[in-house]
Amino acid sequence: MNIRLPAEWEPQDGVLLAWPHPATDWNEYLPEVCATYTELIRQISRFERVLLITPDIGQTQAQLSAAGIALSQISCYQIETNDTWTRDFAPITVLVNNQPVLLDFGFNGWGLKFSANLDNQVTQKLKKQGALLPQANIIGLVLEGGSIESDGGGTILTTSQCLLSPNRNPQLTRQDLEGAMQSLFGAQRILWLEHGHLEGDDTDAHIDTLARLCPNDTIIYVACDNPADSHYEALQKMEQELKQLTTADGRPYRLLALPWPEPKFDTSGNRLPASYANYLVINNAVLVPTYQDPVDNGALAMIALAYPGREIIGINCLPLIEQHGSLHCVTMQLPAGVLP
Repeated sequence: MNIRLPAEWEPQDGVLLAWPHPATDWNEYLPEVCATYTELIRQISRFERVLLITPDIGQTQAQLSAAGIALSQISCYQIETNDTWTRDFAPITVLVNNQPVLLDFGFNGWGLKFSANLDNQVTQKLKKQGALLPQANIIGLVLEGGSIESDGGGTILTTSQCLLSPNRNPQLTRQDLEGAMQSLFGAQRILWLEHGHLEGDDTDAHIDTLARLCPNDTIIYVACDNPADSHYEALQKMEQELKQLTTADGRPYRLLALPWPEPKFDTSGNRLPASYANYLVINNAVLVPTYQDPVDNGALAMIALAYPGREIIGINCLPLIEQHGSLHCVTMQLPAGVLP
């Protein structure tokens, strides 16, 4: 049996999002965050379908229509959620003998930090409503989509701080988790980062906030060039780790350093995790978070180097980091063969 976890840049049927609503932590930011979601949906629907879960289909469709978005590319499903971070509770698609199979991992609110009882049911509810074609296997393991990166060729990049968190799978050792990724994802190599973390990040250092596997043996990563910044030492150590990593055939990776944005804070003065690494690759395009920062354009240009031939589209994600995530965190790509 051949099992493979496809790379994000492989062909997709669509992207799954969960619409913000008053019962989520977005309640006090709803107008701003709905504007970000509307723009996200507008851009994704130019290239592929949008699968949208919401507690009120009529109201959500009315908002999108009022923004001039054609609903022909958007499939809505009425499902209650605790929150909207689909990257971490949506199914992860693997290819088994080149056929898509959905893996429905446990989601426990990033190590028991937040309620997740509704989010944990989303995949099975979507399957029951006919939204997803492949079988959806429930996996007895806590694992979030944002915690792993795949190059589609058997290499997984992750962080030990997240996967070895005592509140996720405390009974499992590093070797146990490597074995699980080998059997579930067909992983041939697991690359662990021991350093790197963003202030304000609730995920215990998800890899998709720090470093991303890209086509052509490239890794793009966040780099802090300010010695006075609290992130400087840890991200310098992470950069040194990345320089030591090699490809499956023993060569160094091509490394692309993302610019470091100015610090962003909430109204209480807490630092927010603004990361340009939290982008989404879709068919023929890359959607990149921007933060109304002087280095936004530099980030777009660097990501363009990693994804030649794709349209690079900036999306204002200042509202998203108010709840400690960004663009990749609120989306989950659905590879070809997943949607009816």
